[in-house]
Amino acid sequence: MIVETTQTLERRHSAGTYLKRDIVLVHGKGVRVFDDTGKSYIDCIAGIGTASLGHNHPRLVHTISQQASEIISVPELISTPTRARYQARLLKLLPEGFERVFLCNSGSEAIEAALKFARYSTKKPGIVALKRGFHGKTMGALSVTAEKKYREPFEPLLPFTYHVGTQNPLELEKVFERDSIGAFIFEAIQGESGVRPLDQAFLKDAIAMARCRGVLTIADEIQCGFGRTGRMWGYNNLSLQPDMVCMAKGIAGGVPMGAVGLGPEVSELAPQSHTSTFGGNPLACSAALTVLDVIEEDKLAENARQIGNIIKDGLRKTRLKRVREVRGWGLMIGLELKEKAGPLLSPLTDRGLLCLLAGPRVLRLLPPLILKEDDAKEIISILTDVL
Repeated sequence: MIVETTQTLERRHSAGTYLKRDIVLVHGKGVRVFDDTGKSYIDCIAGIGTASLGHNHPRLVHTISQQASEIISVPELISTPTRARYQARLLKLLPEGFERVFLCNSGSEAIEAALKFARYSTKKPGIVALKRGFHGKTMGALSVTAEKKYREPFEPLLPFTYHVGTQNPLELEKVFERDSIGAFIFEAIQGESGVRPLDQAFLKDAIAMARCRGVLTIADEIQCGFGRTGRMWGYNNLSLQPDMVCMAKGIAGGVPMGAVGLGPEVSELAPQSHTSTFGGNPLACSAALTVLDVIEEDKLAENARQIGNIIKDGLRKTRLKRVREVRGWGLMIGLELKEKAGPLLSPLTDRGLLCLLAGPRVLRLLPPLILKEDDAKEIISILTDVL
């Protein structure tokens, strides 16, 4: 009898839409994960930023186990205490005037919901998005994602969608003059395209242009929210206030969840105008409550800022000739290289460091927010040796 390996089975039966790495992970503890041979890795992928509390966090494990023993699935047709507590708690962290939240299951779903709510409120189909922006790969989210290689195989996408450069206010103003525009969407720091913080003056001007024309502004906080950038929200680094906030990834410590916070400029939404079967289920809400507790009690946003600065400063001091720039906020860090970054993933993995790409020349680090100084020094050491 031939026993197929995990990798063989996955490659045989998966849809084929993922580039598989040559390891099999079976266990995690803190900021480390372990493969089927017992080898340890510092996890700077962290479920693509979802494992905000690291792996196997005792409070999160307890919460999920406790909730699973009580009730897992309750749709929003019926109230449940865990969801009610979470909604109230989350809204306290959003801008003044935010009194409603839509709960769903992922970042793309949050974007889809926000785009619908903007159209419903303004009665206008047009959307302004930014070049280099990434908002997901479902059809609506893909429409506002800029990368052509993701978009072109599935066109035509949503009409009346315009992508403008982040250094071109005149182009932005010209697009906003169109009567069809009802939404403006942005990431305060663009993750997938290279970990690029937006210019504060540009974004403030963009939001001002939107406001004076009745255009709703949507902050995509899916990757940069929940303390990742050293502040609770990425837009806090730029002193901005959007009309809607899209959240996911680190929201529930790895349990699938998404959310859209709704400000006062968003219209009252008609019953059944947008729903989600799994959205707001008690299991996800209980995990998300614990994530907020730990972020606040353990000051993880502050930790992300401090440890992130150690990593960035340490890498800059090494003056690696193959590195063009080190940038980012908190524990959302990008190393732009003078060469393609993909070939370095394997030697980094061999040395016990898992990281991501962010475009062809950028290595991206999204470690758990519980990262310590010793872990940071080890990350610097491995990157220095490999580069």
